[in-house]
Amino acid sequence: MSILQDLLRDGLRVVFCGFAVGDKSAQKGAYYAEANNKFWRILCEIGLTPIALEPLEYRRLLEYDIGLTDLVKTFHGSDRHIDCSMDDIEALVSKVKKYAPRALGFNGKKAAKRFLRTDSVEYGLQPPESAVGPTTLFVLPSTSGAANRYWNIGHWQKLADYFQK
Repeated sequence: MSILQDLLRDGLRVVFCGFAVGDKSAQKGAYYAEANNKFWRILCEIGLTPIALEPLEYRRLLEYDIGLTDLVKTFHGSDRHIDCSMDDIEALVSKVKKYAPRALGFNGKKAAKRFLRTDSVEYGLQPPESAVGPTTLFVLPSTSGAANRYWNIGHWQKLADYFQK
């Protein structure tokens, strides 16, 4: 059983995919619920949402054509404490093919590296050959407070700019 249900439907601009739900998110029943996670503030700052939503309002993202999922759906905790064998790449591919969002944005490199089956990945728009059907892939710096040393809003802004084309 999933820790948090996916937030998916047809016609989404972007689906954000993390590696796994954190402990605080599992406890609260809401995506990106850790107090020091920048996710909700960043969506507003880059213009994907007009206001900074609260984690418990995550279902409202559909109003802005934004979806949410994770690569690991049945375990929660810090990325470094979750075994990579718990991910379900095929399920994510199936979801992306079914709903065909314009973009799939990985919130952090770990999920992107697992999905792309590589040890190295660069931030930003990924090469066309990595697309899943019509869905382009973006790798973004993690919004987790644990990843502050890698933080760069620029990559998130480039994703938002992509939708202006």
